[in-house]
Amino acid sequence: MPFINSKVSVKLTKQQEETLKQKLGKAIELIPGKSETWLMVGFEDEYSLYFKGQAYEKIAFVEVEIFGKADRAAYDKLTAAICEIYDEVLQIPSDKVYVTYQEVQHWGWNGMNF
Repeated sequence: MPFINSKVSVKLTKQQEETLKQKLGKAIELIPGKSETWLMVGFEDEYSLYFKGQAYEKIAFVEVEIFGKADRAAYDKLTAAICEIYDEVLQIPSDKVYVTYQEVQHWGWNGMNF
């Protein structure tokens, strides 16, 4: 049950959203046991973000939530993949991308909890 939410300073086209969704769907497999089958993705574009006291034209904040736990090596690989994806699709350099992770113990779906 992963969820990836992106807050980006740029305007996203539908094609960019689709490309990001597809690439994130493949990248989530870097976390053992996770796949696009259960992945939910959200996008918030034209978001006001400031870093080091400055507003940047191209910057992103990406939140990754997973049900359960993963090890640091898996998170390292996913962070590298996310930075590469946002650079490739939106030309947001990796030094302007923050990625956070949250491990969730309780996750509900379809009227029940896992």
